[in-house]
Amino acid sequence: MFPNVLFEPPTSFKAGFPSDYEIGTVDMRWKDKFGVFIIRSAEGLYALSNVCTHLGCTVNWLGGENKFKCPCHGSGYYKNGINFEGPTPRPLERFAVSLAEDGQILIDKSKKYQQEKGQWNDPNSFLNV
Repeated sequence: MFPNVLFEPPTSFKAGFPSDYEIGTVDMRWKDKFGVFIIRSAEGLYALSNVCTHLGCTVNWLGGENKFKCPCHGSGYYKNGINFEGPTPRPLERFAVSLAEDGQILIDKSKKYQQEKGQWNDPNSFLNV
């Protein structure tokens, strides 16, 4: 007999302060632990899933080529998560991002936003900083 318990990582986590992220770069420090890339642009900050929308493989950031690339079937995504090559049917998903009371970035993976459904316009899919 074993207890019916799932040991899964938390769906939300604090990712430091906005000033910890350089404008124009893809931050990979949360990729392995939480499956999240954090990208800060001049307009703000967003959190992309590292799961390819084709068959669920883990995408990698190729800084030299300035794109995300799926090693399984060759799907490619721009820095903003929009797909442009390979069999992937749609862009990467974003996670909800907000500021916690202590000023740190709070990522909530239980809330996903899809570009093709117009959900990237939702204020919770992007943090103005």
